[in-house]
Amino acid sequence: MAQKKALFISQEVSPYVPDTPMSLAGRSIPQDVHGKQYEVRIFTPKYGCINERRNQLHEVIRLSGLNIVIDDNDHPLIIKVATLLPSRMQVYFIDNDDYFSPMPEKGLETELLAVENDERMMFFTHGVIETVIKLRWQPAIIHCSGWVSALAPMYIRRKYTDDPTFRETKIVYALQPERFDGTLDPRFVEKLGMDVFTADDLATLGTEPVDYVTLNKLAIDYADAIVQVADDVDPELVEYAKATGKPFLAPAAEPDKNHYKAFYDSLIDEEED
Repeated sequence: MAQKKALFISQEVSPYVPDTPMSLAGRSIPQDVHGKQYEVRIFTPKYGCINERRNQLHEVIRLSGLNIVIDDNDHPLIIKVATLLPSRMQVYFIDNDDYFSPMPEKGLETELLAVENDERMMFFTHGVIETVIKLRWQPAIIHCSGWVSALAPMYIRRKYTDDPTFRETKIVYALQPERFDGTLDPRFVEKLGMDVFTADDLATLGTEPVDYVTLNKLAIDYADAIVQVADDVDPELVEYAKATGKPFLAPAAEPDKNHYKAFYDSLIDEEED
């Protein structure tokens, strides 16, 4: 039987960043799926605290070089890759000196330079999608994990709606407990509107500065299915997701390495039916 492809767009992945519930899930969920009729690839930000030599990252020249325009400014895209052992999964890192630069502190730019998070998300999302297209790698499942990935469902369904790479893809958005404080840049919606997105596309974001809950609601609206990674996810988001009537996966009552694979299979089988 031919292997299906599962793409993970993950905010954090251990061991490249410090162990947290999110980063550990960013490694364990793909590992539980990889090789079980699925070929897995992971995309994650190249945070400045990631040690490239220790983790054996190297730049992929043929995938780098694209300029991504955000707020009328060009930002060069750099793609690096490593192999996650022992599973030998390919992990791709989205890099750019404007948004992911060496930091003396052992922290993540999403926390240390939060003022840039709106553009950091836009750059990361755009970079992931363009790279997947260049790879000619058509995923059956895209699993978006963490609020940094929250724009991916909208980008795929609106900006790349005619691209055959994603024509048969099911997008899963994972609700995580980790959140950001306050709101994103007040011009966030305006910057998105400078791309291809219309007022209707962005209606969920409203007219006020965008907070964590609103951003996640946007991801839910454009996703095909929702998973709740942990019990302590914001209950407003859980209720919102369930109210859509889309397939919803609650946390496993007991450890189960087939928990996510079975859910992905059900989404693909539903499409085939």
